[in-house]
Amino acid sequence: MGHGKSKPESPDESTNSRIQKLRQRVHLHRPHFRRHRRGSSSDPRLAKLLKEEDFAGIALLRLVCAEMNFKDKWLACVTLGEQTFRTAISDQTDQPAWNSEKKLLLEKNGAHVARISVYETNRMSKNNIIGLCEVDLYDFLARDSDSDVDVYDLVDPTSSSVIVGTISLSCSIEDPMETEKSFARRILSLVDYDEDGNLSYDEFSDLINAFGNQLAANKKEELFKAADVNGDGNVSMDELAMLLAVQQEKGGPLLNCCPVCGEVLKVSERLNSMVHLTLCFDEGTGSQVMTGGFLTDKQASTGWMFKVSEWAHFSSYEVGLRSGSSASHILVFDRRTRTLVEEIIDGKIVLSMRAIYQNKVGLGLMDIGVKELLQSISEKQGRKMDTAESAKNIPKFIESFKDQLDMSEVKYPLENFKTFNEFFIRELKPGARPITSPECDDVAVCGADSRLTAFESASDSIRFWIKGRKFSIKGLLGTEVCSDAFINGSLVIFRLAPQDYHRFHVPVSGIIEKFVEIPGYLYTVNPIAVNSKYCNVFTENKRVVSVISTEEFGKVAFVAIGATMVGSITFTKKEGDYVKKGDEFGYFSFGGSTVICVFEKDTIKIDDDLLENSSRALETLVSMGMKLGVSIKQR
Repeated sequence: MGHGKSKPESPDESTNSRIQKLRQRVHLHRPHFRRHRRGSSSDPRLAKLLKEEDFAGIALLRLVCAEMNFKDKWLACVTLGEQTFRTAISDQTDQPAWNSEKKLLLEKNGAHVARISVYETNRMSKNNIIGLCEVDLYDFLARDSDSDVDVYDLVDPTSSSVIVGTISLSCSIEDPMETEKSFARRILSLVDYDEDGNLSYDEFSDLINAFGNQLAANKKEELFKAADVNGDGNVSMDELAMLLAVQQEKGGPLLNCCPVCGEVLKVSERLNSMVHLTLCFDEGTGSQVMTGGFLTDKQASTGWMFKVSEWAHFSSYEVGLRSGSSASHILVFDRRTRTLVEEIIDGKIVLSMRAIYQNKVGLGLMDIGVKELLQSISEKQGRKMDTAESAKNIPKFIESFKDQLDMSEVKYPLENFKTFNEFFIRELKPGARPITSPECDDVAVCGADSRLTAFESASDSIRFWIKGRKFSIKGLLGTEVCSDAFINGSLVIFRLAPQDYHRFHVPVSGIIEKFVEIPGYLYTVNPIAVNSKYCNVFTENKRVVSVISTEEFGKVAFVAIGATMVGSITFTKKEGDYVKKGDEFGYFSFGGSTVICVFEKDTIKIDDDLLENSSRALETLVSMGMKLGVSIKQR
């Protein structure tokens, strides 16, 4: 008795067996490869439809190795736009080698600066970022180099002037035509059994069958003849690429759905389909080593296992905001690098904020004394931060925010700060914050290093961001300042976190008409409170409203709002002063705080990217001096 087959395999069975194996190779029978919520895109890189004129190419970025100053187990993260990928963890070494690569979609007006972060891993605590660099993928490809591997310095996250190591990487970009050929080459290789670089009719037939398109399967001979342009009885890679493109244009694509994730490919979206297949196919066949699906490098470095498609869909971001506001991780879009970054808050503080601000019991506590308690705590903490003893907290503070606080920008050396508050209100070196179009008063700029949300009207701000029960422009500005023009005007919120540069500047040029102090409480300005329906942070907090009279924007209300741990708002200008946009206006002492600018109706066109992010309930990380908008005031 043997274990052999009882009868020879028939030709049909042999063909079916080959097709079955081929389908397995392209993951046609792997529905568990990714799970998706209904209506979501299988790949966040293609959540937004790509126009042909916007497509720059597909970049293949490879992290080769690094040289660090000490031995550890290392991992590297690559962040481009709203996507982050990570390598595997290296062995214990000071010269980690990853040889890890990933394909990245590049758009002409999209993100093209990749942030590369290197972490030391420590399973007993959190992984620590040690060095980082930024690589403009366009510049990288434009440079003339004898080697396909380039070496970049890794800088200390707390000081861009300190080098902590180097990283070697390579990059190549496929243009749209090469992308199609590359995908055809990968498809062809699956059925090119004799590996001669061409498809015979039998091999071509197996490929069409494996695609699962019955209409195409019924006219294989016709398709083969159409593809075999030179009539040599074989289909080359170029001929296969042309066939795929022609069939897509004719409205009868050979591939109706992605073989990896199963997403339906729309006939009218040829470019998006090709890009999707190229990115998804490489990932599905395991040719890329980097792990994807992360939002930020912090998330990737901590090894979180949930994927973006399981947690939040990029085109809505409402889920992301609610999750972030209720947890210790708040997502912010960095305008300079066009990447998502995390603002991390201690978990115990988050729990206390949720207990106070996001339920009726907490609201009840507010009414029986918590408001006064917050005031008392803020005043005591403020006095404490003015003592010489508080200076010992400065190094620990810098370490906590080392990838968000660049000490090389600070005007004075660390030893000059005798108290924590002196450090907190630190000045920056001249030129550290360039002012956009300094001679053009019809261009408004961002008034602070902050997380910005902008809205064309107060009603938009309530719909997308501010959830307080009674928020209104009149309540914010008070009766002495408010006018009908302000009530229907645009609103810009600059939220300063503790690690930010805490001096605020004027966003427009003009004359300071008045200052009006409005007493109030000191609620936190964290999104957990701002997005709570149980309190009214902006209209109940202590604040100072100033009015700037301008030629280009009419009157602009500038509201400096105190917050928990911020008992002091100091202005460095006075009534009647002429101020130039970008001039220092004042500063907040210790804690987080907020500035709100209200423009009169129909006076400013706020930049589209700021409005778009805000409509997604996503704050934009901006630096003072960045462009905010332009005047549209009628003269």
